[in-house]
Amino acid sequence: MTQENQLDFTEGKILKKMVLFSSPIFISNLLQSSYQLIDSIWVGNLLGADALGAISISATVVFTVLSFIIGLNGATLTVISQRRGAKDEEGLKDSLNAFVFVLGLLALLLGLIGFLFSGAILRFMGTPETILPMAQAYLQINFVGILFLFGYNFIGTVLRGMGDSRTPVRFILLAVVLNAFLDPLFIYVLNFGIEGAAYATVISQGIAFLYGLFYSIYKANVPFQVPKLPEKRYFIVLFKMGLPAGLSMMAISAGMMAIMTVVTSFGEQAVAGFGAAQRLDNLIMLPALTLGAAVNSMAGQNIGARQWKRVNEIAKQAIILIIVVSLTVSTIIFIGAETFVRIFVQEEETVAFGAMYIQVIAFFYPFLGINFVLNGIARAAGAMFPVLILNIISFWVLRYPLTALFASWFGEEGIAIGMGVSFVISSVVATGYYFLGNWRNISEEVMTSTEKQPQE
Repeated sequence: MTQENQLDFTEGKILKKMVLFSSPIFISNLLQSSYQLIDSIWVGNLLGADALGAISISATVVFTVLSFIIGLNGATLTVISQRRGAKDEEGLKDSLNAFVFVLGLLALLLGLIGFLFSGAILRFMGTPETILPMAQAYLQINFVGILFLFGYNFIGTVLRGMGDSRTPVRFILLAVVLNAFLDPLFIYVLNFGIEGAAYATVISQGIAFLYGLFYSIYKANVPFQVPKLPEKRYFIVLFKMGLPAGLSMMAISAGMMAIMTVVTSFGEQAVAGFGAAQRLDNLIMLPALTLGAAVNSMAGQNIGARQWKRVNEIAKQAIILIIVVSLTVSTIIFIGAETFVRIFVQEEETVAFGAMYIQVIAFFYPFLGINFVLNGIARAAGAMFPVLILNIISFWVLRYPLTALFASWFGEEGIAIGMGVSFVISSVVATGYYFLGNWRNISEEVMTSTEKQPQE
């Protein structure tokens, strides 16, 4: 099979291509998660539980502020994959320019706002005073480098939209290796403390971004150009798709911030334990994140080619795959919960909370996987606004209220119970939209609006 055929999802065996395409995405997501894992291991063991709690809260804030751009980035994946499936090279080039122009400006703006208001945001979240200075220092340094984080993730998204899931692994691997080396150097050897972990991350991401930019232009022939003001129609497409996608991510991340306020009410040990558990959470969620991104690209190309039967088959096989994989990973994490939590912290109360949380919520994750897969199909069609509504329901109608409610009933254990129950209900809602929603009709509007316009 040629490389060109490997990148074309409109023909061939679906499951085989899904596994081949999603495997590098899984590795990329695993490496991406290792950023926080590496920071957590070094900070938790060298600086203690309070410092671990500080970076856990800060990481939630960074994701919340960055999530709007990440959502717009998801719109990039949809448009690029559809243009690729339709074999529209001119539309691909013009769409790329529009995304680079708008998203670059937004990244700079949100980075500035986040830097200036870090302290106020952390206080609003109820961050304990004992860890507030550390959290603010870590957060502000990360905001300084937010353009690097966005940049190399954007490049990876573009390549995946074109069908190449392997190359982005190189960028992330480079950043992770650099981060693993610089973390102990800055934290311990140079005695920068928690700021050292932030410096290591920003520098590593900056180098990965520069390498990714060089590769995509000179090796992969991605049609990037010097950003210029896009045509009006691209602004319309970007904000019709991108604005709901960005708000969707904001709804998710803001929901996580709200849940963190429930956790902080139980004190520093719960915050640190929740932080350690979240690192393991990220590992359990990796298969769902991976298949969500994979079906977005695969379904997007087939929607661009108007092959609806293959789109339905992609959804079916992805759900079967995510259930099997999620149950396997959940079982491993459940059995070794306490051992895994002790990788990050040693304080007994912190370990007890983290292990309890993981064991309660572990087997709810297959339901979350179904949600990711079906929402990925809807995003591939350009149904960003309906996905926004689904995520608002998931986090603000279900997850946060249920977490707060069950925590008030059962204490610390209720945090995990409430979140788990919300996973189940969210998957039912997403399934209902997949079968009964209008996402197929939305795809036709997207295709028409991004097609090459005739010259007058």
